[in-house]
Amino acid sequence: MLKFGVIGTNWITESFIAAAREVESFILSAVYSRTEEKAKEFAEKNGAEYIFTDLEEMAASTVIDAVYIASPNSFHAEHAITLMKHGKHVICEKPIASNVAEIEKMIATAKENNVLLMEAMRSTVTPNFKSIQENLHKIGTVRRYFGNSCQYSSRYDKYKEGTVLNAFNPEFSNGSLMDIGIYCLYPMVVLFGEPESVKANAYLLESGVDGEGSILLNYGDKEAVIMYSKISNSFVPSEIQGENGSIIIDHIQDLTKIEIRYNDGRTEDITVEQDKPKMYYEAKEFIELIERGELESKVNSHANSLTVMKIMTEARRQVGLVYPADNK
Repeated sequence: MLKFGVIGTNWITESFIAAAREVESFILSAVYSRTEEKAKEFAEKNGAEYIFTDLEEMAASTVIDAVYIASPNSFHAEHAITLMKHGKHVICEKPIASNVAEIEKMIATAKENNVLLMEAMRSTVTPNFKSIQENLHKIGTVRRYFGNSCQYSSRYDKYKEGTVLNAFNPEFSNGSLMDIGIYCLYPMVVLFGEPESVKANAYLLESGVDGEGSILLNYGDKEAVIMYSKISNSFVPSEIQGENGSIIIDHIQDLTKIEIRYNDGRTEDITVEQDKPKMYYEAKEFIELIERGELESKVNSHANSLTVMKIMTEARRQVGLVYPADNK
């Protein structure tokens, strides 16, 4: 059995635990929170035996083998590095870091300590993403990738009333690109690698984070167009356009329905049934890598995570979006 600790006592951690429990060798052993009361309450609710309020103590303990990190983005690097230095494997919620400098340090620490570090990007390890990879050749030479994820945040109403919650607070390296735009960028990088150039636009809120934005990326023989927002919704699917047809992706975050529409009018449904919880596939990928003694995912690899972070850091530079973490 693999004994897991979790950092972050929110709904996303509960979703991960529920999904990971469907992987046979997962066991929730410990919960970390800065407050004992929160840690105790979350541990009791989710059946964890141990609680920690001191990160160093958790990292040094023998009651965990691996940790799922879902603390605010600005804490990811610090938390992951502390744990990896004590030989713990880490699956870290996206975005894995605040900037390029942080992720480079995280990757170096993982290598120095022979531990697995993986970004918890759920879509790219699903059966439907694999189906896209396997069927991509059918649409001929790819000329455009269009990634669209616009999701009106329930927290934006509070923001407009004058309450700045974490989601719109630059202290936590948050905002539209980091929270939503990454869902468009990561599949693009896995499929097509690093672009030759990046051009970014964004609307910055008074709090200092981006409410929405778009990125145009040039690959020489193709382009990518990325659209993301936390202050408006979109009902348009994402798409990979080829010379022989297009792959229509119903929802880039979850990849629920995938269809090829050919130039001659034919359509082909290439959807694979995904009957597990959304976060099951990332948990399974991470656990199986540990069991095989592998220190890196081939899909959510160090290189792919680093490339995505390079794009986001450059996009932020262009639109003037700076986090406190950038100045450390």
